[in-house]
Amino acid sequence: MNAPMNVLFLCTGNSARSILAEAYMNMAGKGRFRAWSAGSRPGGQVNPYALELLQKNRVPTEGVRSKSWDEFAAPGAPHMDIVITVCDSAANETCPYWPGQPMTAHWGVPDPAAVEGSDEDKRKAFVAAFSVLSARINLLMSLPVDKLDRLALSTKLKEIGSSGAADAAQ
Repeated sequence: MNAPMNVLFLCTGNSARSILAEAYMNMAGKGRFRAWSAGSRPGGQVNPYALELLQKNRVPTEGVRSKSWDEFAAPGAPHMDIVITVCDSAANETCPYWPGQPMTAHWGVPDPAAVEGSDEDKRKAFVAAFSVLSARINLLMSLPVDKLDRLALSTKLKEIGSSGAADAAQ
């Protein structure tokens, strides 16, 4: 078996979307993918609605925490194959230098943590974000990554994050 492909999901606060993506990919990746998440300005806490949703969907949450992307640019950090931003503000920030020049893509998803209203409104926003992220992650995992060259895989990653995400796996 080949070494797993390492994926880093980035967001500003690293409390919701990137956490959802990390936890889901680690469960669904089945050893082919290993995910982490981080933020440019981490809040230090995982959003309770994110944890609730993951647990409700039987996605393991052990070890998930809000952390800075600086951890992954430091010596001794895991080598990343792919870095994906999941929020628009993180996509517009200057990222640290990632050793090994990983492929990058932007998969913008509305911030469920920014939703105001009832607990039910907030839960619906988290379900919507999780649905988009898990569908995109499933598309990525369905790609024959070991058969695609770097340019082709990079193109597919960007397509998954665009409006034509369903066509990207074709």
